[in-house]
Amino acid sequence: MNTVWAETALLPTGWASGVRVDIDASGLIIDVKQDAPAVGEQTSFLLPSPANAHSHAFQRAMSGLTEQRGPNPKDSFWTWRQLMFRFLNRLKPQHIQAITAFVQMEMLEAGYATNAEFHYLHHQPGGIPYDNLAEISERIAAAADQTGIGLCLLPVHYEFGGCDGRALTTGQIRFGNDMDRFNALHSGAVSALSSLPKDTGYGVAPHSLRAVSAENLQSYSALFPTGPIHMHLAEQVPEVGEVQKQWGARPCRMGPR
Repeated sequence: MNTVWAETALLPTGWASGVRVDIDASGLIIDVKQDAPAVGEQTSFLLPSPANAHSHAFQRAMSGLTEQRGPNPKDSFWTWRQLMFRFLNRLKPQHIQAITAFVQMEMLEAGYATNAEFHYLHHQPGGIPYDNLAEISERIAAAADQTGIGLCLLPVHYEFGGCDGRALTTGQIRFGNDMDRFNALHSGAVSALSSLPKDTGYGVAPHSLRAVSAENLQSYSALFPTGPIHMHLAEQVPEVGEVQKQWGARPCRMGPR
């Protein structure tokens, strides 16, 4: 067991003095005491580490390629997405694992303790599944095992290119699964986490209202009863308009207070 003592620490109840934190061999906090005598590793201030609540780790390697506006005055999220599609088609599983480990290391250096990975890059270029359907999920788990960051893996379900059920584009085809195959992929992704610490989490991520059918979206709570359900709700103005036209309401609507 390791012990950290702080003169001042931020607890769920607010600021406290003389805080002792006991940590077991696996890294889990097992006890927190206030007004405790100084002992163990000592510091002036202790704050909870934040969580990165939404990450696409593979995109770290394209950082810097799209941040400045080019000669096209119509540059937007959609033109950025086209470059992203071209970039990801050059990535193999070993590249994805290395990039994921690198960005997880950067998260740890910045003070983050855990990461929720919104993971949608499932298949080979051309959309052919790997022999192991959960190949890339295993690579993300392996990166977390290497770096030691906490992980909540969120396999992403992507069916369609839009609310009207149109087919995925060439750039999106590495993401796509029908419900049956996604269910199998999700099971494999959960199995990939079995060797990680017991505080590792998982959930499920219907990509968006434009990428998953209403029927399948309604089935999520029954098919995936444990873990969070996480999604892109309203990314871009054209998407909001498409959802409003198809569903009869904006993606995010606040009722009377």
